[in-house]
Amino acid sequence: MSAEGTVYTVGYSGFALPDFLAELRNRGITALIDVRSSPYSGYRQEYNREPLAAALKRAGVVYRSYAREFGARQEDRSYYTREGYLDFARFSASPRFGEGAEKLAAGMERGFVFVLMCAEKDPIACHRAVMVARALDLRGFSVAHILPGGVTQTQEELDGRLLEKYFPDREQMSLFGGGKSQEELVARAYARQNAAIGYRIEEEN
Repeated sequence: MSAEGTVYTVGYSGFALPDFLAELRNRGITALIDVRSSPYSGYRQEYNREPLAAALKRAGVVYRSYAREFGARQEDRSYYTREGYLDFARFSASPRFGEGAEKLAAGMERGFVFVLMCAEKDPIACHRAVMVARALDLRGFSVAHILPGGVTQTQEELDGRLLEKYFPDREQMSLFGGGKSQEELVARAYARQNAAIGYRIEEEN
């Protein structure tokens, strides 16, 4: 499955609300998908679901919550690893995640321009990029992460950042015959970042 156009992602913690709305307007975004499992903020109340949805409506942007389809906290324990954290690759292969991807593709065919919103400013530290955007990219979607200052980062650039983080000596490894393919290293880098940031069941207690 793929879709024409770009799906954006953004972390609201990098923006004051007026700047956030201006960023969406400047990029022609018409629908915001909230991927927070709980659509509330303890320190930025203007980004709580109700005031945010109202501000977006005034700006002509549709608000939807996809906590069920794209949230980092899932109730079904079969999607968690033995170590107790959500397995991003496993969940993003689920029918539930697939429903979310299909709804995005259908909306894009109707002309909507989507942004996936969570809290973290840097996409590398957020499941919206490491789980959701990674899976969408593999399904053929074009993804761009909005950063403060009007800058964007592609999913491919995020791949590169993760490779540098986890396999900075990959070229040297390849020279001595023990190297993995680029795709294998990218997959392993995402798995390691998943282990670092994935929601853990014990966090509920």
